Amino acid sequence: MAAAQGRFSDGGRDGAREESVPLPFRRAVEGLRKARLRPGIEIDPTKPPQRLAPHAYALEAAVVEGDEDLADGRLILLHDPAGHDAWRGTFRLVTLVRAELEPEMAADPLLPEVSWSWLTGALDARGLSYGEASGTVTRASSHYFGGLSERRPATQIEIRASWTPREGVGGVPDTAAHLSAWCELLSQIAGLPPTGPMDTAVVSLPQRRGPHHP
Repeated sequence: MAAAQGRFSDGGRDGAREESVPLPFRRAVEGLRKARLRPGIEIDPTKPPQRLAPHAYALEAAVVEGDEDLADGRLILLHDPAGHDAWRGTFRLVTLVRAELEPEMAADPLLPEVSWSWLTGALDARGLSYGEASGTVTRASSHYFGGLSERRPATQIEIRASWTPREGVGGVPDTAAHLSAWCELLSQIAGLPPTGPMDTAVVSLPQRRGPHHP
């Protein structure tokens, strides 16, 4: 992938450049800004949560095809210079991604396991060292009645996950590579094929049909 293939808006204040912010965290945020993005992914900074860690930076993203958003998500970088027992490190990445599924994907009994493998496979394929990974995969179906009965049933998948990126030189994790892996997860939940080599344990479900497919 070439740099700037996706769109990464960096407007607005995020506080990451303030002198009071630890240098490792500033460098980690800078790594996110320099990440190479897959085409069709649009990313913008957003307001991070205030109580999860002393320092936080958040991104929101969408996979866009034409006028349709195929998937969306949020990635939060947390940093506690004193370390965190549950993280077993000073950094933590937290994410939520979600997408509406086509019926054949929604009915696949292996969907939760496959969806989780998209995250771990994307991290492993980039040779990233991480620990304490945890999360949930939720599949929710909606059926419409009365005035909404003409709508077809819909199923949404939601992945919530967090993991500890191992720190490299200067105590800074390779956040650019972790963001690239996260974009791969977002793309696969949107029904797009992987862009690079993935772990052999990763399984692809049927691809999403175009918006005009019957």
